[in-house]
Amino acid sequence: MFSTPSLHQIGTPRLHIAYEEHGPQGGEPVILLHGFPYDTRAYDEIAPPLAKRGYRVLVPYLRGYGPTRFAHPRIMRSGQQAALAQDLLDFMDALQLPRATLAGYDWGGRAACIVAALWPQRVKALMSADGYNIQDIARAGEPRAPETEYRLWYQYYFNTPRGVDGLTANRRELCELLWRLWSPTWQRGPELYGLSAPSFDNPDFVEVVIHSYRHRFGYAPGDPDLESIERALVAQPPIQVPTIALCGADDGVGPATEPDPDVGLFSGPYQRRILPGVGHNLPQEAPQATLDALLELLDRP
Repeated sequence: MFSTPSLHQIGTPRLHIAYEEHGPQGGEPVILLHGFPYDTRAYDEIAPPLAKRGYRVLVPYLRGYGPTRFAHPRIMRSGQQAALAQDLLDFMDALQLPRATLAGYDWGGRAACIVAALWPQRVKALMSADGYNIQDIARAGEPRAPETEYRLWYQYYFNTPRGVDGLTANRRELCELLWRLWSPTWQRGPELYGLSAPSFDNPDFVEVVIHSYRHRFGYAPGDPDLESIERALVAQPPIQVPTIALCGADDGVGPATEPDPDVGLFSGPYQRRILPGVGHNLPQEAPQATLDALLELLDRP
């Protein structure tokens, strides 16, 4: 349906980041960020239409995914939220992008939200699936409602040695199960899963994933080099840049509810839209709604 994107790799202080690029190099930059357990295929129906409108569209593989590799064996295989945000900043710096429009969900949405909150001068606008996606690690130990807790079973699983062994031995089967549970009404999931699954064969995938889910509960230390970012996030800083939040009504991790729990965490122009029949893999399940939201943000003066 769309042309094949060009694959590139660029060096940063911590990573050799693989990324797909669409559109003219001189176009206004848009960065599209995937989550766990997904990859750049989530934007296959979004990046080409943006490129046809003249935007420079960049779709990186996050640390631990696809062809992205760590720059040195001694670099910590951290999956903490500060690492994802620093990777995004380093990616923009390496490409000499002073400012870009960001879109993301899950892990990628977390990176985008953090950069928008702490470095708003680098962000023209933000499309964030599920709204304010910055972890409140200081309160992570507080129990939630049972209905919410049972949906997080995989996070507790990854905090055990058995979970490490299970993800190592069964990464494709486990991630496929998460796709089904998190997008229960998405008919194309089984058809498209095989396109993304090879990205989970990255040699650092398991270590990065396990650290991510342990750090967010305070059960694993973070990268000392990123501590200043984590300290800044304790205050749950508001996001000032123009933002559209898209939320799936059928999201198997956290279905959208009313009233909006995040409205007080956005101090700039902000809209929230709940999408019926859409699960957790929002850009791949609802590409037109995602594209429309991005175009609306990009058209802002």
